[in-house]
Amino acid sequence: MAASPARKALRAVVIVVGVVVILAVGVYGPATLVGPLPGATATVVDTGAESASTGAPTVPETGASAIVAESSGGVLASGGIAEPVPLGGTAKIITALVVLDAKPLAAGAAGEQVTVTADDYASYVQYLSERARAISFITGEQWTQRQMLEAMLLGSSNNHADALARWAFGSMDGYLTAAQDWLTEKGFTTVQLVDATGLAEGDVGSASDLAQIAALAGADPAVAEIMASESVTVNGNRSVENLAAYAVDKGYRMLSRSYTDEAGVCVLFALDVTPAGAEGTVRLYGAFLREPDWETLDADLTTLAESAATTVRATPVVTEGQSFVSYSTAWGESANGVAMGTESRLLWATTPLQYDVDAKPLSTGSKGEQIGSVTVTTPDGPLNVLLELDGRLGDPGPIWRLTHPVPVIEAFIASRFG
Repeated sequence: MAASPARKALRAVVIVVGVVVILAVGVYGPATLVGPLPGATATVVDTGAESASTGAPTVPETGASAIVAESSGGVLASGGIAEPVPLGGTAKIITALVVLDAKPLAAGAAGEQVTVTADDYASYVQYLSERARAISFITGEQWTQRQMLEAMLLGSSNNHADALARWAFGSMDGYLTAAQDWLTEKGFTTVQLVDATGLAEGDVGSASDLAQIAALAGADPAVAEIMASESVTVNGNRSVENLAAYAVDKGYRMLSRSYTDEAGVCVLFALDVTPAGAEGTVRLYGAFLREPDWETLDADLTTLAESAATTVRATPVVTEGQSFVSYSTAWGESANGVAMGTESRLLWATTPLQYDVDAKPLSTGSKGEQIGSVTVTTPDGPLNVLLELDGRLGDPGPIWRLTHPVPVIEAFIASRFG
């Protein structure tokens, strides 16, 4: 007996429903029991607020002043006139760096031969007539590059500054073009030069730029070695004393020290600071320009040295086990991403340290698993420390999976089509 139309329709519905159920079970089971889990919620811990600032050393408000920390190069503190001011003899440090950029000189090396020209000798005679600092040489005499630098930097010889500039770049105009290119490349936009000595009124720059130039000079092997000398003997058995040396008992190593009516007292220096109760030293570089007299300079150097020692701190930048990110799962498990080591630095911290956490997304994880890193921006430069999980993020098991279809199916779909 043939089935009625109604029975045929009911049978079709049952078949369709059955197929849907079978397909649903076939997809839902694997999706929930063995498929991916929803990701844990990762929350970065606000550690920046916990890092206290210690303050900066005290610099003078008279004249123009600035200091930088050795490794960072950024200006740590500045005072007085922010605009460009006359440079005085500090311009000779720039001459040295520009020449060494074109003709590098290793520590201890003599370098190339420099022949004194008629123009060089004419400069010497002129400086003698003006009672400016000059160390004797004669036309045709040969000096090594190192001896020329020693006479210029230790003896503040103006004629040697001119001779070095002409030798390295062919003419004074050639030097001034190269110097301006070098200053622009380094970002020292406030510095303008019209000669190699700093005696001209048009030689100007800011203390902030000059402090950073001092740091470059202190890092140059040839300059640092020369300025560590108390005296040297150069061509023709001429003795050259270190006229820059000053305040050595306070920890200073002068890179330049000069006085002119236009610029006042100007110094570029390195300062080695020994923090109270801490081992080792840290170094500052600085520029004090337009100091009115030597007594004021003495007082300002003393204040800087004392305040630098009391404001630098052995700062625990990162401590082993310190939490930087927390993970929590939808099924109630939690763990932290913590530092795998301790890092401390002697720092002048004028603002709270900045922490940048890079942690990978997780659903599950095992204790000790490396999950990313934290980068700390400090006055001493960036510091990177690895992070690991301090606990286990386990699988929730089949019951939770089967009874939480929405987040599980969403994770399944995201893994296939996300």
